Amino acid sequence: MLNFNYVTDAVSIGLYVLSWVLIGLLVLKIYRRQQVKPRWWKAAVATLAGIVTFTINWELSGELVKIPILPLGVWILYGILKRKEDRWDKYRSFAWLGFASNFVFLAATLISIPLYSLVYPESDAATHIADADNASVVAIHPSGEDGLILDKDRLIDQLPSMDQEKVESDVWYNQMYRKSEGKRNKNERFPYQLIGVSSKWGSGVKPVIYLEDDGKGILITTPDEQSYFRFNQSILQEGMAR
Repeated sequence: MLNFNYVTDAVSIGLYVLSWVLIGLLVLKIYRRQQVKPRWWKAAVATLAGIVTFTINWELSGELVKIPILPLGVWILYGILKRKEDRWDKYRSFAWLGFASNFVFLAATLISIPLYSLVYPESDAATHIADADNASVVAIHPSGEDGLILDKDRLIDQLPSMDQEKVESDVWYNQMYRKSEGKRNKNERFPYQLIGVSSKWGSGVKPVIYLEDDGKGILITTPDEQSYFRFNQSILQEGMAR
């Protein structure tokens, strides 16, 4: 079953809601077909009980996938209802539907992974910087220069043509170490942070964006990965700090 604690983006939420709508329609279909109908709320409870399962957790592309193995809820409901004649027969279909619902959620999770990448591509900087109207830059390291301000127009104009390059952490560290004359942390490749930007609506991502010392590169950091992009022109300019 989809764990709602991990459902934070528009794609996953949409599929989560559609899954519940499909399950609700199937409950209604089974309910209408039964000759001896239980109370509707008891049918709903039996379905929810059937969802309780023993699962195996598997992480796929940063998404938690739950694979249902044993129908614990069905077994528990059977143990409770079998004591009274015909009671299990009334609720059996709903309980097994609940167990089958886990596979609906599993399918939704698997579909959401490629669909999310299609709607919110990591290789597109505009996914992380969709709104830069309130953007600004702050120095977060002593090697950053004071008095530099962000050229918002140049930032916005260059976003569609940004080139993604490989993140080379070890190479960058060695370069900064040599540039610092062997003194650790004297210089920093990304001494600025870009703040006040918003990611693409519905992405559910709140990245931390670092700006390179030459103003031409940004390092976008999310809980899952880092992406490095280069501008053709620096987005920093001299001016009074705002």
